Amino acid sequence: MTVYLDLSALQSVPAANLNRDDLGSPKQVRYGNASRIRVSSQSWKRAIRHGVEQDLGEKAARTRQVPVKVRQALQKAGWPEELAAFAGAQVAASAGRKGIGTEAAGHTSVLLFLPEAAIDELAAVCTEHRPALEAAVGKKKPGQVLPTQAIEAILKRRTASISLLGRMLAELPDANVDGAAQVAHAFTTHAAEPQRDYFTAVDDWLGEADTGSGHLDTAEFSAGVFYRYATVNVADLLKNLEGDTKAARTVLGSFAEHFLLSLPQAKKNSTAPHTVPDLAYLAVREHRPLSLAAAFETPVTADQQGGFSHPSRTALDSYAVNLNRLTGQRNRRFHGHTVIDPEAKHAGLGIAHDSFDQLIDAAITTALPTAENEQ
Repeated sequence: MTVYLDLSALQSVPAANLNRDDLGSPKQVRYGNASRIRVSSQSWKRAIRHGVEQDLGEKAARTRQVPVKVRQALQKAGWPEELAAFAGAQVAASAGRKGIGTEAAGHTSVLLFLPEAAIDELAAVCTEHRPALEAAVGKKKPGQVLPTQAIEAILKRRTASISLLGRMLAELPDANVDGAAQVAHAFTTHAAEPQRDYFTAVDDWLGEADTGSGHLDTAEFSAGVFYRYATVNVADLLKNLEGDTKAARTVLGSFAEHFLLSLPQAKKNSTAPHTVPDLAYLAVREHRPLSLAAAFETPVTADQQGGFSHPSRTALDSYAVNLNRLTGQRNRRFHGHTVIDPEAKHAGLGIAHDSFDQLIDAAITTALPTAENEQ
């Protein structure tokens, strides 16, 4: 039976520009006939991925730089520049039936997603087949010099984050991984628009008689309470981890923690918007996941004190109560929450927990019970 871990959060973010469009403005979306500030799923997912990889000590890279990195590793080992560059290009050319295309700068034409340790492994394959590379360097059409199976095996290798978030590579279909996690775009629960900031920078070495600034410009930022949502297909995660329940619990726990505590790092030095969610809600469901985003299709309005956080928590709870009524609370093994105000009551959000850690542990114990828990 398919089981999902649903994660929802409400997070107040002060002046920031977490995710910019092509003009440098905070991204937006129109929902419920109101403009909202948006943070793309890719942006937040990257912050989560880096946190998970740091926890597990197995970093992966999404990159076009593989041939360049292999060339640099071989040059560091004493290879001549021309031979090292040819070997790096051959790593891409020898992958799959037709190889992976490279561009003038030596980059692959597509992004690869592979463990960082793969660079040393690819360099080792080149070293093993150095005589063949030396014989082929300089030829107009050298073909595939390196063994394709060895190259493919390295490029297809997975880390936990690849198993969690997936990988798509048309040139190597066997390397594709259906990600277990789905992450939604975050959006403000209320109407919000970007605001413009006019700023200057002073030249510290101007003379006393000199006036004016060394630099002036404008930038945009935004602020608001965001609804965030993600879900993990626990069965797919187990499948991608080859049935290792212990590893799946570790990965799931790390993902849940970094979903709640991570923040995209754009403009961090000039805004430092390092908040955490005011409310977290986790649910373990069978058959299909359920987002609570529709709680904010009608934009929240400020309370008497002028804030959006409390009305957003109230709106989420009210929507959850009605959703529970509609679904009859079937196919839900667990749901619970933790909130900034320990005295607040949220009838629609399940059992109250004191901390993020307690909430995550309770949800994962239900989603992936151990033999001890089942007894």
